[in-house]
Amino acid sequence: MLTRRAFAATTLAALAAPAQAADKVAVGVLRFVSSGGLYLAVERGYFNAEGIEVELKFFEAAQPIAVAVVSGDTQFGLTAITAGSLNLAGKGGVKIIASQGAERKGITGNILVASNDAHAKGLTTPEKLDGANVAITQVGSSFHYQLGQIATAKGFPLERITMKPLQSIPNVVAAVKTGQVDAAILPPHIAEPMAGRGEVKLITPLSAIGDYQYGALFTAPKLITGNRALVERFVRAYQKGLKDYAEALLRTDVSGKRIADDAAMKAGEQIGKYVYPSDPPAEAARKVIASAVFCDPAGKVDATDIARQVAWYKQEKLVDAGVDAAAVIDATFAR
Repeated sequence: MLTRRAFAATTLAALAAPAQAADKVAVGVLRFVSSGGLYLAVERGYFNAEGIEVELKFFEAAQPIAVAVVSGDTQFGLTAITAGSLNLAGKGGVKIIASQGAERKGITGNILVASNDAHAKGLTTPEKLDGANVAITQVGSSFHYQLGQIATAKGFPLERITMKPLQSIPNVVAAVKTGQVDAAILPPHIAEPMAGRGEVKLITPLSAIGDYQYGALFTAPKLITGNRALVERFVRAYQKGLKDYAEALLRTDVSGKRIADDAAMKAGEQIGKYVYPSDPPAEAARKVIASAVFCDPAGKVDATDIARQVAWYKQEKLVDAGVDAAAVIDATFAR
């Protein structure tokens, strides 16, 4: 039995002992509302509760994020699925472990916009992309894939669109704003404010063209093998953020208008801190609420749609023939 003095000494020693250090991870991400679940998980302490310290590393296009995961510069990446990331996954470099943004009918997603000049000349519907020149970030990007969806839906060959790969979102924005290209596909948090300022014309939401899971959470297979518990904890915290995102931002009233109550404004401010860092919090929140895209509340991966994407990219000779659609996903984390 401990004496009173020994008990006191033991208690003091326990109090003085340093807390177990948090696992530090870096996450590659874009300043998009579709990453709102991640931002909420950071802001609301869900990663801290799992013993994880998150460093956000911001990029200007999706493909470099997948490369950063493979190289170990980041442990996770939250961004669009591209031909490049699917090729890396096929070689064992990355795995999709949860979902991010998706196109769902009736919910605002990416938007096809036209330059003011092209719109004045008749580019007013998706069909008019036949023969147009369109800015994209990179060949094989999610924007490239969505142009393919438009061409298929409207019955003309994709080759009739002249794509201009400009490597980053800011470059795409500048090109369509100044009329260097006829059109572009942009996320709603960028497209709608541009249209409001008279810089572009909105043509159609891509959710009207077809459903599409365009975003995912990636990690390296070696991290899954070497520290599965860390990956499980990370996904668990991310899922809590996704649940909060859906509950706060994916609600509409009877007229179909987004609900902007206190819960939505709070979530909007926390996400807006990362998406619109230069805006006043209330203004950023309103923009976030207006442009919140669909994200599955549990982060479940749509394996059927991923398989469709792999098949299309193979047809376009952008993904290696040997890439197995099922093998690029580890569905054991987000169920």
